[in-house]
Amino acid sequence: MTPLLRKFLGHNWMLFLTVLGLLIFGVFAVYSSCWMREEADLATKWRDHILFAAAGLVVYLVASLIDYRWLKYLAIPAYLVSVGLVLMAKENVYGTEGWIKIGGFAFQPSQLMIASGIILIATIISQIQRIHSIFRHPMLRLLSAGAVAGLSVLLVLKQGDMGSAMVWIPVFAAMIVVGNIPFRYIITLSLVATLLIPFAFYFGLKPYQKTRITVLFDMLQGKKVDTAGEAWSYYNNVTAIGSGGWQGKGFKSPETMNAKGFISKTTAINDFIFVVVGEEHGFRGGLLLIVTFLFLLLQCLFIAFFSRDVMGRLIVAGVVGLIFAHTYQNIGMDLLIMPITGIPLPLISYGGTFTVIVMGLLGLVQSVWVNRHDYESSEVRSGMSVDMLD
Repeated sequence: MTPLLRKFLGHNWMLFLTVLGLLIFGVFAVYSSCWMREEADLATKWRDHILFAAAGLVVYLVASLIDYRWLKYLAIPAYLVSVGLVLMAKENVYGTEGWIKIGGFAFQPSQLMIASGIILIATIISQIQRIHSIFRHPMLRLLSAGAVAGLSVLLVLKQGDMGSAMVWIPVFAAMIVVGNIPFRYIITLSLVATLLIPFAFYFGLKPYQKTRITVLFDMLQGKKVDTAGEAWSYYNNVTAIGSGGWQGKGFKSPETMNAKGFISKTTAINDFIFVVVGEEHGFRGGLLLIVTFLFLLLQCLFIAFFSRDVMGRLIVAGVVGLIFAHTYQNIGMDLLIMPITGIPLPLISYGGTFTVIVMGLLGLVQSVWVNRHDYESSEVRSGMSVDMLD
């Protein structure tokens, strides 16, 4: 049996089936959110999403068969390339800046930056002490990894993409916890970050971003808001989900608020995809989707537990943080527990760049599982893991 075939047969097939199920459900969700559109380019988005899902499956398979340890040699170049692409991204798509258009193809390099950032932070925390013994100090590893995350957040905020910037918080938090950074340093960093929140709100956000946050708090407090203006999306989204009841209005129902035009046409296929799911499939459909995401995250954590080294655990932790952040934020902004930001639901929302990136990262999680029995690393040969350096 060849090593490549052995790796393929050694896949965690439960993880693959879960990912495949979410991808297939995503195609139907995108279709049900746009089939009624009069605009030809919107009505056929589901066909494009099938191609994105197929491309994502190819990337997933390739990533799963590659030994993730080799990525440490590409971490810095990949991150620098992604930063360069973000700086070059000036196109505006559906009101969001930070896109690059090449002919009829458009992609968002900030998604590539978060993927390369996860790999670079995993490399820094697990490998930087090899450069010099001074980097064994947890604070230096924390600051080095924080510099990568901080630069990424600043670049994304400069483009006005608050949602993608917020994703870095749980991603970085998950990775430094798993990276064996002592809690006293993590608590100190958390307190400093908390003190900076007011400054970030008043000086870092654009007026429309502040309005989205204040309107949300006004609605939660029962204050009067303009449901025909600033609170239009908040009000219609939560009303649509509530109108679905327990069993929903049915797949492709013409009676949904989405079909009647009360949900934004351009965002129903991505940012507000959970509204479509909740209205058509009801509470039971929305709950089933949330439970499936929970099952996916638990499988990833299970794989992290069996990782052969720290770098593998860090990569999985970063992916878990990314998927959790997107899932919580996307669903939360439709349920009035989070402000509205342009952030998609992993594997469900329409989008080429994000779908392929997430599938590639999940492929790396699969790679951690496939290569869990390889004990040829120098840490194991010496009887000493990186964890013991602290």
